[in-house]
Amino acid sequence: MSGVRLLPWAGAQGKPSYLVSDGLGPVARLADTVERVQLGMADDLLDHAADMLADRRATPGQLRFLPARMSESLTDVLRIAESRGA
Repeated sequence: MSGVRLLPWAGAQGKPSYLVSDGLGPVARLADTVERVQLGMADDLLDHAADMLADRRATPGQLRFLPARMSESLTDVLRIAESRGA
């Protein structure tokens, strides 16, 4: 049985990349690993954001950097959710 899976990374020119497979091959396993890393990084980023927002010494530059990374992370998480049918 084969299926089409949205991969957790963008293809050429930022377009979606898809995999047609049974979900057991090396690219599917790599995609699973990348998804786990991306979700772990999103979780870590949320913890970091909470710490930074509570720190009154955080600089404007640090506070601008934070939403930029959060935006990237949210893009990854949404792609994973779409891939998984959520």
